[in-house]
Amino acid sequence: MPSLTRKMTKPGTRLRVLATFAAAASLTLALSGCTKLETQSPSSVRNAADAQAADGKADASGAQARAGGLGTVDCAHAKCIALTFDAGPSENSARLLDILKEKQVPATFFLLGKRHIDTYPELVRRMAAEGHEVASHTWTHKILTDAEPDEIRDELERPNKEIERLTGKRPTLMRPPQGRTDDTVHDISRELGLAEVLWTVTAKDYKTNDSDLITERVLDQSSRDGIVLLHDIYDGTVPAVPGIIDALKKRGYVFVTVPQLMAPGKAEPGKVYR
Repeated sequence: MPSLTRKMTKPGTRLRVLATFAAAASLTLALSGCTKLETQSPSSVRNAADAQAADGKADASGAQARAGGLGTVDCAHAKCIALTFDAGPSENSARLLDILKEKQVPATFFLLGKRHIDTYPELVRRMAAEGHEVASHTWTHKILTDAEPDEIRDELERPNKEIERLTGKRPTLMRPPQGRTDDTVHDISRELGLAEVLWTVTAKDYKTNDSDLITERVLDQSSRDGIVLLHDIYDGTVPAVPGIIDALKKRGYVFVTVPQLMAPGKAEPGKVYR
């Protein structure tokens, strides 16, 4: 998507039109296009950690990560899936947090800085306090592959500092806008202690406010170890979340954060996961 610093109110706005074409193009480039992007799956991270444990090389952090905020969830055996929400917090986030609390579902929030973190700091604190993973989606939604190294560094470091100031915990994960990344982004992410997280499921909720269609798209694409991309800034998304959760629970899924999905392994800064 292009700049998401303002919540859209009308489906026919110029921003939504740009989002439709830009998102399609970016996914082609970033996820399956002309440049090869090496990614790691959650299961490969878990398997590598288990292999280290078998060799007696694992440390205590892996066991702690496996426990996470959900206690005994082990995604090597449970049918896990991770809900992720980009570009908030927004005026819809409080309702979303109410739903997640009621359903006892953790999520991973990739937050924007300008007009989001700085506008809703209390929601950032609440996300962390209620056991969700709080991560970065840059400060202004700038396309990082179009930026100079100093700009990339600033786009990633500013939300890091604000999130750490608000929650007491520095983010370890980031999601590049439109999923667009390259070697320079990898190198700067590594320098800042950030792993990059993409997705395996997209509802394309930036193209529709139809909650039923959003639900259908998520359910059609979901599979074990899936990472679901949603945006709580759009009007149709949050109303779709209860139905998505209920339907996936009926299919035997357990909801976890992205770090829990990889536990007892951990995402490594500078690498890309999906």
